[in-house]
Amino acid sequence: MPSDNHIKAAFSLIEDKAKVLGLNIGIHENVQPGTWLPRKEAQELPELSFAGANPTSTYLVVSLDIDAPFPSFGILGPILHWIQSDIKVTSEAVLKFDAPFVANYIGPAPPPISAPHRYLFLLYEQPEGFDLKAYAPAGGKNVSNSNRMRYDLDAWAEQIKLGLPVAFNYFTCN
Repeated sequence: MPSDNHIKAAFSLIEDKAKVLGLNIGIHENVQPGTWLPRKEAQELPELSFAGANPTSTYLVVSLDIDAPFPSFGILGPILHWIQSDIKVTSEAVLKFDAPFVANYIGPAPPPISAPHRYLFLLYEQPEGFDLKAYAPAGGKNVSNSNRMRYDLDAWAEQIKLGLPVAFNYFTCN
């Protein structure tokens, strides 16, 4: 599976509660790692927080579905669900952004007969000199589905000199 190194590093973070990314999505607040959410209630852009965030740092978040099309047959995964750069932390540890997305957020959409999929949210310190315009679609266009399938986070991370994730969370949905 592409993105294996970053995904393994992310899952190891949840062993330390201080490195769990705060995740509110729709009506669900303080989503804990592995929580199951109904598909219809997980379509809104998540709100993020991180108590361990450095107030002088800028962050980037990547969201992936690692179980497409089925957890037992993940030939299309991971599927890219969101990349947002230029994230800053507020005094309440809330992560805020006003920059355009790198990849627009799409909510969960596993096939109706599928077992639950895992939707990952990996938070990174944004690399120095990251150029949003070099990676975001021109004119704020949405990223096509074909550019989301089999997304190789490890390769992109190497290209932009992205370190390993600093915080992580995920939910399941079907």
